[in-house]
Amino acid sequence: MSIEMFLVGFLFLFIIVTITISSQLGNEVGFGESDLDIDEKLQGIIDNPKRFRMSVHLALVEHGAIIALAIVMFVVFSPYNLMLGSVWLVSRTVEGLINFDNQKNYWGLFRVAGQYSDASGDKTAMGDLGRSIVETKAYRFSFAQILFAIGTIAYTLVFVLYEAVPLIIGWLGLIAAILYSVGNGIIVVKPKNKIVASLGGLLIFLFEAALGIWLIYSSIFIL
Repeated sequence: MSIEMFLVGFLFLFIIVTITISSQLGNEVGFGESDLDIDEKLQGIIDNPKRFRMSVHLALVEHGAIIALAIVMFVVFSPYNLMLGSVWLVSRTVEGLINFDNQKNYWGLFRVAGQYSDASGDKTAMGDLGRSIVETKAYRFSFAQILFAIGTIAYTLVFVLYEAVPLIIGWLGLIAAILYSVGNGIIVVKPKNKIVASLGGLLIFLFEAALGIWLIYSSIFIL
């Protein structure tokens, strides 16, 4: 069994699981956050602070796993093409660091929710501060996802050019990453235009799930 390939597959699936749970707990993934009702968001944190804390902790674990994934993928696949390997190592590591720092700033929403709860009069100032935190998180997320797309394009090019994984998986990932990159570029300019990025995100989900399963299977039964 190839331990490194198994670990890459495991990390892909682990990241999918953690980001899904974190999102379900209220730590929404960037695209929709700037459209949230901030008063409802703050009240939700007040009503269930443990849920919010858990969502942030899971997101921090996920971003750490992204950095680990970038490193292990470099070890496994960079022998095919060192230049492309360096591109995905740098881009995905920086992406993970940006999102890690983003979650630390997002934690400030917990403090704002406490002030919001204690306020007896006009709560507009706390609402505006909370909205600023959420919008900053959404903007940084969109920028970090451009780095994610660049890294994904780099390693899917390796998959397609060198047939390091089944071609259908490689082509799915390459098409998804290009769509996702274009979509996030559109969001940076026009934050409400999310159709292309959402489609790319769906294809990315399918690609990463298929890749993770294939890598685990191949590391156990094929290699």
